[in-house]
Amino acid sequence: MPRRPNRLTAVRTVLLATLTSGLIAGLSTGAQAATLPTLSVSVTASSIAVGAAPQSGAVNVVSTATGLKEGAVLLFALKPGVSAAEVVAFLATKASADPNTANRFGSIVFDTEVAAGHPVEAQTTLQSGQYLALLASGEGPPKANAAFTVSAAAAPVALPAPQAVERAIDFGFKGPSTLHVGELVGFENEGFLVHMNLALPAKSRKAAKRLAGALLAGKQKQAEKLIAGPPVSFTGPVSSGAYQQMTLSAKPGWYVQVCFMQTQDGRDHAKLGMERVIKIAK
Repeated sequence: MPRRPNRLTAVRTVLLATLTSGLIAGLSTGAQAATLPTLSVSVTASSIAVGAAPQSGAVNVVSTATGLKEGAVLLFALKPGVSAAEVVAFLATKASADPNTANRFGSIVFDTEVAAGHPVEAQTTLQSGQYLALLASGEGPPKANAAFTVSAAAAPVALPAPQAVERAIDFGFKGPSTLHVGELVGFENEGFLVHMNLALPAKSRKAAKRLAGALLAGKQKQAEKLIAGPPVSFTGPVSSGAYQQMTLSAKPGWYVQVCFMQTQDGRDHAKLGMERVIKIAK
């Protein structure tokens, strides 16, 4: 379920090889995070641990990695009556390769990339209930998991209002096509399917348009040549309704916003229209 896409195209192989550095360079926390309760998540190459779980409401998720070159922290909200053991058992099956099949157990409500030496912070809202924190690294099932409980707050804290919101839909993106460094930006999956939200840098607006066209046409080699550096990871694969936000600190320039999740017949969502040119300005 929270596996990274398991049929990597050449383009995605290039992206995953450089994803971590792009994330660290592109995202940071805003001052607003200091006012939110903190959920601390610590990972190694083979373990994940969650600090004291906050009450329901807005939280600042702080993910720290040790001895892990690159990976991802996912928070999976269990449906009432579903046990953590059921989800863990499901993750060991072939059916879990498609994260959409996990809907009967719950939903991926948060997904962020992590790397050793670079704590990553992002904000989200957690409902009361049972959760699994999952460590994804490479292909295959999660390398580790940890169950935790979010209790109901009498007065849940609200997220600070973002200055922009980018929304993934089936199959496309909505929201401003120009973002600014230093903005608090929200990223939401409004589609029915699981989607990711990445930004691929290009050397110019013209090159970005060519890159978007190559992704739409499935021209992998052409797309590889047009990617001008490490991508920015806004969110990893998340379920319908998932929302998280962070302060943008990516290098100003032209990018192609894209989703590389796949349909059941193996088509990248980018080939169905989940690619568009955006600009990150000062």
